[in-house]
Amino acid sequence: SVFLVMTNPYAHTIEPLDPQKPEHKLFNLKKLKDPRYDQLPFSIRVLLESAVRNCDGFLVKKEDVEKILNWKVTQSQTVEVPFRPARVILQDFTGVPAVVDFAAMRDAVKKLQGDPEKINPVCPADLVIDHSIQVDFNRNFTKLFFCRLEQTPFNVCFHVLQKNQDLEFERNRERFEFLKWGSKAFRNMRIIPPGSGIVHQVNLEYLARVVFEQDGYYYPDSLVGTDSHTTMIDGLGVLGWGVGGIEAEAVMLGQPISMVLPEVIGYKLQGTPNKYITSTDIVLTVTKHLRQVGVVGKFVEFFGPGVAQLSIADRATIANMCPEYGATAAFFPVDQISIHYLKQTGRDAEKLSYIEKYLKAVGMFRDYSNTAQDPQFTQVFELDLSTVVPCCSGPKRPQDKVSVSEMKQDFKTCLGAKVHQGFKGFQVAPERHDVRVPFQFNGAEYSLSHGSVVIAAITSCTNTSNPSVMLGAGLLAQRAVKAGLSVKPYIKTSLSPGSGVVTYYLKESGVMDFLSQLGFEVVGYGCMTCIGNSGPLPEPVVEAITQGDLVAAGVLSGNRNFEGRVHPNTRANYLASPPLVIAYAIAGTMRIDFEKEPLAVNSQGKEVFLRDIWPTREEIQAVERQFVIPAMFKEVYEKVEKVNERWNSLKAPSDKLYPWEPSSTYIKSPPFFDGLTRELQTPKSITDAYVLLDLGDSVTTDHISPAGNIARNSPAARYLTSRGLTPREFNSYGSRRGNDAVMARGTFANIRLLNKFINKQAPCTIYLPTGETMDVFDAAEKYQQAGHPLLILAGKEYGSGSSRDWAAKGPFLLGIKAVLAESYERIHRSNLVGMGVIPLEYLPGDSAESLGLSGRERYTVIIPPQITPRMTVDIKLDTGKSFQAKMRFDTDVELTYFHHGGILNYMIRKMSEN
Repeated sequence: SVFLVMTNPYAHTIEPLDPQKPEHKLFNLKKLKDPRYDQLPFSIRVLLESAVRNCDGFLVKKEDVEKILNWKVTQSQTVEVPFRPARVILQDFTGVPAVVDFAAMRDAVKKLQGDPEKINPVCPADLVIDHSIQVDFNRNFTKLFFCRLEQTPFNVCFHVLQKNQDLEFERNRERFEFLKWGSKAFRNMRIIPPGSGIVHQVNLEYLARVVFEQDGYYYPDSLVGTDSHTTMIDGLGVLGWGVGGIEAEAVMLGQPISMVLPEVIGYKLQGTPNKYITSTDIVLTVTKHLRQVGVVGKFVEFFGPGVAQLSIADRATIANMCPEYGATAAFFPVDQISIHYLKQTGRDAEKLSYIEKYLKAVGMFRDYSNTAQDPQFTQVFELDLSTVVPCCSGPKRPQDKVSVSEMKQDFKTCLGAKVHQGFKGFQVAPERHDVRVPFQFNGAEYSLSHGSVVIAAITSCTNTSNPSVMLGAGLLAQRAVKAGLSVKPYIKTSLSPGSGVVTYYLKESGVMDFLSQLGFEVVGYGCMTCIGNSGPLPEPVVEAITQGDLVAAGVLSGNRNFEGRVHPNTRANYLASPPLVIAYAIAGTMRIDFEKEPLAVNSQGKEVFLRDIWPTREEIQAVERQFVIPAMFKEVYEKVEKVNERWNSLKAPSDKLYPWEPSSTYIKSPPFFDGLTRELQTPKSITDAYVLLDLGDSVTTDHISPAGNIARNSPAARYLTSRGLTPREFNSYGSRRGNDAVMARGTFANIRLLNKFINKQAPCTIYLPTGETMDVFDAAEKYQQAGHPLLILAGKEYGSGSSRDWAAKGPFLLGIKAVLAESYERIHRSNLVGMGVIPLEYLPGDSAESLGLSGRERYTVIIPPQITPRMTVDIKLDTGKSFQAKMRFDTDVELTYFHHGGILNYMIRKMSEN
């Protein structure tokens, strides 16, 4: 590092932060004496600092620094710049395959006569285990489910939290042992055990440095993470965003991210929210607005006096939903409220002093009331917070905001609308809109209809990090119980806090008992319902839904509600604030107008309206000031890495090369590097490829990548059965991300996949040579056995949603050589490149429809010997027709990865050099 500093052309900007402590230095960007610096968006200043500090003339060049300084001009020129984040964050669903890849890369480097221990994180990495726990047990279902599963008497003393955590360990022991091996075998990798909380909340409350102090230098904290909601940390002024696991692995190995210098949209907040408004209402409003104006692939930076009205938790909620409006990052520069949050969450006083001092020294500390600090933006949009109204989002996408006052009518419209018209229709015949299906549950008679709530979950990182909405839910529960209200026992209610701190302040403020009385008991610490780990519904409920072909509803305080994600039996899913989750659970239906209809009638026959029990922002803030205190955060996080006894007692191998167990159905050495040689292969044209799937718009990574439960009639289930497992032992796809055989079979296995070949929702396709309809994996296997390459046809926004690396790895293993789409989600396109799959894009104005493509043709993609970024290539069909498409390798670095057959192959060859 001393050599790098000596050769750094910007060494003249180095100075001590405090003259009394000359050993602690910084690169002071103010000493560039460049007037352009003070006009840069604060988010771009972070990119600039990283480039200046890491300028070595090779990975980061002086011209890269100039490109960033000249952002006002270069932002619109598709200019590529390198970025070296300060750290990487992983969660276990994406972290397990990353560690599997690292282990396999060590094996591959050894085969090429290199040193396997070179495969080691260079950049600090934190992995939080939060995706494995499921809502198997909760209030009334506990006895029902436990007895059916284990045929043993149920002990009412068992707490649902303990039972869910016990099952989590039983199901995931192999994965956890493997991760524990990784924490020992690899340097610079810290693992936060299960039961600690949700990765993004733990990041916000504990892992975030805001300013790093390392190797004698201060510099801004920044990160990339293997989860699209990594952006939540931007609410604290730490620049970060989600990348695919493949890209994160390269960063961990010391490679900069190659990124196109983004446009930065300024989003001005002003006004004061209505006293009944929650931060969730604000974020759903922002999400819809920014999705409408179009911010895909751009940074959004918030400014204006309204920002000072928002707590860090409020800002983090808005930043969390960044993937839902499509931006790369949603940045709130650090201000005095950020420093107060760091104090509140128990950060060290000495660190707080240098954080503020450093950021002020380099011009990265914000005063939102000072307009003279407002930087230049690409474009500015505004929101007056006083115009925000209570709202939900759904029933199928997070950007489809519906005000609460319009929910009843909107649901009715959705029932009758055609499935193919937008993303809100269920196409239920008018005469069936009011059908009711009676059923019995625990000896009592109930009935379900369209819109009946069967899942109500306070879950996910979006809201459980936010004391205002969590305490709001608690106060609402308290008033509901005191008003004599309850939640019907068949509704699957759950509360999965984002960290132990949440449970602490809910208990201390006295609201936890009331939440429990309504069925919202703590069922675990993790993402749970929001990622499809919602567990089973009672059989009588499932039978009633199936019998009536009902559009049953889930309501959750999450950030994703794509079809088939939350639960296979809830076709309508709505995102809502925690208090509204409780309100809809009490009502038992989404078909209610809270302004005109009572929530319920209590035992005294009194009608109770939502307005009678809804707390104001002022009431919530008073409780928050009293009960959310630094001592809680210190107490919870001081013991976070050691408190889980089951984790502590896990045995893990001590070898530096992982001893793969052939019988394991969880951890398997992947075939990505089979046959890898030191020499590069010349790229070849794709000849006479068949189309595996013909897809439409907004195909999400949930449709592509395996997620949720493993269906008993699926190729993955058949594979696991052949390995001697029973359906009870299948676990979820997410838990088996370390096994490529399961994941390849689960690729495109989503029951809501709409393939134009068969024109209905099903995880199937047509094997074109014979015309047979079969599971997608089975068709792909037949094509591969016959030596036929494959393509995917798709519409707009292909690969939107979570940053799942298996959405690229799975198609690669199915033999898909290229995807031809109208547009791509940023992370997914990058992941395809990382796996050596070519992202092709129709030229402007072209589509499958305009070109008359049926998908039944055979496609030849002409790849020339010399490839340049974003070049146009010819595609010829066996029908004699031909057209052109753009090859979406956006940078020279991406082309390098493609020539190597993917980013990991490139890293193996690089690490094998002596």
